Parts: sequence; structure tokens; C-alpha cells
Amino acid sequence: MRADNKTLFDQLGGEKAIEAAVTSFYKKVLVDKRITHFFEGVDKEKLHAHQKAFMTYAFGGTAQYSGRSLREAHAKLVEKMGLNDSHFDAVAENLRSTLKEMNIPGDLISEVMAIVEGTRDSVLNR
Repeated sequence: MRADNKTLFDQLGGEKAIEAAVTSFYKKVLVDKRITHFFEGVDKEKLHAHQKAFMTYAFGGTAQYSGRSLREAHAKLVEKMGLNDSHFDAVAENLRSTLKEMNIPGDLISEVMAIVEGTRDSVLNR
């Protein structure tokens, strides 16, 4: 939290902004040929809700997250579908693009991307 007591979640625009970001993000991810196959047969509404809950937590909007760990949530994708760094990079690129389109300031995008990068080893089960 910063000196002005605003979390990254608040600075990004709060719940409405996170909702808009997740919606736009998944529109990109679900048509990205590099990664769309990971989402086949997945309940998109449930996925959207989990992503929103995780981002709210990760960006300081709530102190609790009740979803599965990143490692647990992605284990089968790594083991059975070969989820790897190139796929992680594709997801991150889609998120960065989404935030830019939302006119989020560059310093906040950098902060978001640092948090995302910090999840890489957990997502990829390393």
C-alpha cells in the first residue's frame, strides 16, 4: 500500500475496472491461437469469476482468496498439455495489451506485470 493508502486495486479503478479488464482479457485469450486450446471445454463463467477473484486479491482489493493455489489450478495443464513459458508469456502479453487499451498508466501496468511475473513458477509448477 502506498503513502496515500490506495492499493493497486484502487488505483486501477476498483471492482468495475477489474471486471472490465477480465472481460476484455478473456476475449483476447480465447482467440489467441497460441493458448486457446488450454480453454477448450472449460466453464468460461467460472473461469472469469476465479480470475476476477484472484486479481482482486493479488492487487490488494481483499485480504483473502479462497480459490485453489496457482500450482494446483494449473498442474494438469503443465503435466498433460505442456503449459510452458511461451504460453505464460502469451497470457501476460494479452493482459498487458488489455491494460494499455484501458488507458491504465504505464507505472501501474508495470506493477501489475511484476505481480504476474511473480506467479510464473507457481503457474508452471516449478
